[in-house]
Amino acid sequence: MLRTLSRCSEMPILAKQLQNNNVKAGAQKSKKYATEATVQVNRPFKLHRLDKGPETSVTLTKEDATKYYTQMQTIRRIETSAGNLYKEKIVRGFCHLYSGQEACAVGMKAAMREQDNIISAYRVHGWTYLMGVPPVGVLAELTGRQTGCAMGKGGSMHMYAPNFYGGNGIVGAQVPLGTGVALACKYKGNGGVCLALYGDGAANQGQVFESYNMAALWKLPAIFVCENNNYAMGTSSERGSSNQDYYTRGDVVPGIWVDGMDVLAVRSATQFAIEYVNKVGPILLETNTYRYSGHSMSDPGTSYRTREEIQEVRQKRDPITSFKELIIELGLITTEEIKEIDTKVRKEIDEATTFAKNDKELPISGLWTDVYSANLEPKIRGLTGYDIAHVSQRKGVNH
Repeated sequence: MLRTLSRCSEMPILAKQLQNNNVKAGAQKSKKYATEATVQVNRPFKLHRLDKGPETSVTLTKEDATKYYTQMQTIRRIETSAGNLYKEKIVRGFCHLYSGQEACAVGMKAAMREQDNIISAYRVHGWTYLMGVPPVGVLAELTGRQTGCAMGKGGSMHMYAPNFYGGNGIVGAQVPLGTGVALACKYKGNGGVCLALYGDGAANQGQVFESYNMAALWKLPAIFVCENNNYAMGTSSERGSSNQDYYTRGDVVPGIWVDGMDVLAVRSATQFAIEYVNKVGPILLETNTYRYSGHSMSDPGTSYRTREEIQEVRQKRDPITSFKELIIELGLITTEEIKEIDTKVRKEIDEATTFAKNDKELPISGLWTDVYSANLEPKIRGLTGYDIAHVSQRKGVNH
């Protein structure tokens, strides 16, 4: 059964808007449930130096609807747990949460193929999970335990996985690194691309523009993604950027503005971008999104914006709530199935949190391991006999 529905993210009462859209689209309510639906993206794409943009009418299957909802809900739960662990002083150092931006990561990952790569800044707990690390590997890394994806050595800002070149602590530095990964993709000729993610604050870094230039000169398969969450630390975009149309900043590099709160719009734009960069060269995406927390856990996030602003976004544009209302209305999923997913996700994250609190730390000898990917010396600073292979086998974490 095929259902058709168009959406609008500006209405505070989603159910009423969905009902109105149902009438406009001519879809009829049915007791039968759909296995596939055609949906119009929330808000139109904006284009820079492009004659044609991503598809605005997209197909959504029941399988994908279930997958995207589960992934977004898992990321939200991971971040909630991370925030609580930080408040309990079990997570030390820096901790930057992704709550509110889940549709950006899930939408991009939905379009990525096996040979594609991603590199980002330090708001990457969700990306680490999406790239193959189970929640326990993410949370154990946050707590500095040996089951963490970097055995507790990286913490919040430095997580890695296959084809995921990590969170990077230097503002904007991941963009030239991602350009290098794109160069490697072209050199290997495997058809892969690299998504280099950065924020609206990092968009003002000089190295970002240098990367645009090199990628354009060499026609690299680089997708530069500005995750515009409207605030660079404590500075709003209008106070920090003379040009807030970040998708136009690539000059000769074409760009697309995307509603970053709409997982299907992000997926469509990323699919378009992957095809484009392999044929033409680099492209720039601006995903307009929002973070509910402050810049980091040390920032309450309310001195430069009001609580009312945050609450309004939660009520009107929350990516998880919006998507849940949509797939229920389309008949792709039932409220009972939603409850089952929520219960399963909650249980998984609760168990992972408990394990992350009680897991062991690496012994002191682990401080001087992993200095080289392939050590040519038989001995480093007296390290003998310590075998960390057992760590890889615990909880399915890949190292």
